[in-house]
Amino acid sequence: MRRASSRERVAGAVISLSVVVLFGGLWGLQKLHFDFGRVFDPCGFKQRTGYPCPACGMTTSVLAFARGEVFRAFYVQPAAALVCTTLVAAAFLAFPIAVFGVYFRALDRILGEVKIVYLVLGLLVILAAGWAVTLARAFAARASG
Repeated sequence: MRRASSRERVAGAVISLSVVVLFGGLWGLQKLHFDFGRVFDPCGFKQRTGYPCPACGMTTSVLAFARGEVFRAFYVQPAAALVCTTLVAAAFLAFPIAVFGVYFRALDRILGEVKIVYLVLGLLVILAAGWAVTLARAFAARASG
């Protein structure tokens, strides 16, 4: 461990506050019965084919995660729930940097070794895996009904 610079502390604060505001805002909007269907149109892919697109269920999953229904979020759309979990983990790691000025040297190693290409490929794999799960459910529902 080492002392965090003022720039690192600000970055930690921005990360932590952004995640808290994101999920807190989504939670609050749900409490106010905000209609998210007015913001997001129905899925055109699903309307045309009858099968979910790679992003189908993401809004529902993120909203469930914001309500604290983590297992439901993973059930609805595993990729979205994994991204939400990653955001919460990042906020959790950023909080001590912002508040206490403690910087973990392991972060330098992780951030220095991870390339953007690997992050993009990882996100694509996660998205594909989530889509595979939702497609499997759709095929099973069609077969049984």
